[in-house]
Amino acid sequence: MTVQDIDLGFRPAPERDGKRLRADQIAHYNARGFVQPFDVFGVQEIARIRAYFDRLMADLGEAGDYGINCYQARMAGIWDIATDPRILDHVEDIVGPDIVCWASAILSKKPGDTREVPWHQDASFWKLTPARTVTVWLAIDDADAENAAMRFIPGTHGKGAIATSAMGEASVFHKGIADAERYGDPFVNALKAGQISLHADMLVHGSGPNRSARRRCGLTLRYCPPEVRIIDPDWARGVEAIIARGGDASGHWRHHPRPDNDDILATRSPHVVGNN
Repeated sequence: MTVQDIDLGFRPAPERDGKRLRADQIAHYNARGFVQPFDVFGVQEIARIRAYFDRLMADLGEAGDYGINCYQARMAGIWDIATDPRILDHVEDIVGPDIVCWASAILSKKPGDTREVPWHQDASFWKLTPARTVTVWLAIDDADAENAAMRFIPGTHGKGAIATSAMGEASVFHKGIADAERYGDPFVNALKAGQISLHADMLVHGSGPNRSARRRCGLTLRYCPPEVRIIDPDWARGVEAIIARGGDASGHWRHHPRPDNDDILATRSPHVVGNN
C-alpha cells in the first residue's frame, strides 16, 4: 500500500442517541465536521491538570510550548487523560466501541505569540487509511477569539484533500491552505477550561497569533477505530498507541500499558505528528 492508496473520504457516524452525544449532535458532526462544547473536567480537576502541564512545559523549557507531542504512552498523567471514560464515551459515539488513541499533543500559545497555525487538514499529512480519526481538543485554559482559539471551516471535511502552498516564517507549518475562507466562514472553537470539542481529521482548521495578554493551552488527543491502518513502516515506528477501550482483534495496533513514569526528562521524545 502506498500514500496514493490513502482513503481520505469521510464516513458519517450513525445518527442515534449514544452514551454522551444526542442524534442531532452526531448529525452536526457529520454535516459540519465538528461538535462542541462538552463539559468533562470540573474546576478543581482542570486546575490539577493545568499545574501538571505547567510542570511538563517548564521542564522542557522553550521547546515545551510546541514540543510535547505523542507522550500518551510515556507519561502517566497524559495516559490517564487519554483513557478517561468521560472522554471515551464521547468518542465512542462517533468511532464505535473499539478505540485506539494513537497520538496526543500539548499546545500552548503564550501571550503575544506571533506564530500562526495555517489552515490545514490533519489527515492529509498522516500515513493512515482510512481517514477515521477523531481529534478531541481539551481546553486547559479558556480559549476564545481573543487568545487565538482554534478555528474550523465547517463542512470542509467532505471535500477531500485540498491543495496547500508554502507558508511564511511566522507559520508553525511550512505548508498550509491559502484562502481557506473561500469554503465558508470560520467558526471559533471557543471553550472553557475543562471542556472538549471533537473534530474530523479532514476538517480544515488552524489558529492565528495570540495577541492577548492570556495564554491559550490545550491538549489534543487523536482517536480512531482499529480498522485504521498505518501504511508507512518508518512512520509506524514512532506511533505508540493505547487501546483505550475495547480491543483490536487484528493486532495491528500495539497496546502500550500505563507507564510508571511522570518525569518528562526521564524519557526520549516520541514521534512528532502535528499541531493545531
